[in-house]
Amino acid sequence: MIGHIKGTLVSRGSTEAEIEVNGLTYEIQVPITTACNLPGIGEPVALHTHFAVREDAHQLFGFTDLKAKLMFRALIKVNGIGPKMALGVVSSAEPEALLAMARGNDLVSLTKLPGIGKKTAERLAIDLRDRLKEWDSEPRQGAISELNESSTLFEKEAEAALVALGYKAPEAIKAISLVVDGQQAVDSSELILKALKVLGSGL
Repeated sequence: MIGHIKGTLVSRGSTEAEIEVNGLTYEIQVPITTACNLPGIGEPVALHTHFAVREDAHQLFGFTDLKAKLMFRALIKVNGIGPKMALGVVSSAEPEALLAMARGNDLVSLTKLPGIGKKTAERLAIDLRDRLKEWDSEPRQGAISELNESSTLFEKEAEAALVALGYKAPEAIKAISLVVDGQQAVDSSELILKALKVLGSGL
């Protein structure tokens, strides 16, 4: 699983980017919002990523904003929404706006999103409310901002993912710190798995 990528931007488009890392070039699908925030060609760039494996394709999706990545992951779990449609949805609305639509059962706004019909909008509203209960209130939104400012990028991504799973920010920070224990984090996915074991043991 590739949770983060950092390298040099070698090409960019409205929905894709190529990043070179140690001689390897990764083709990454990105939402328009991320494409607009990419640096110039030849400049360093870092993206939160989601690696999707299917029988006919392996695809890497990238996001400058962690919340957009988490929202993308929630969207592709909704019946009838694939990665391409989810990318279009994330390109069209901020994560907070999507959650507001879901909470308010705002089917009119949801059906204005690309590829979303009435039935899909109904499923989307229900599923997002259920899957993202951790984002269901302002305190939970604020919890993400409470994450340790001194953390590395990988640690912050792992901490935010734990908060999205329903753990309180202090718990997430403590679990990650116990896992890292003075060592520099090199992979957010591994951090998350190890931290979950720590949290499961009751810290």
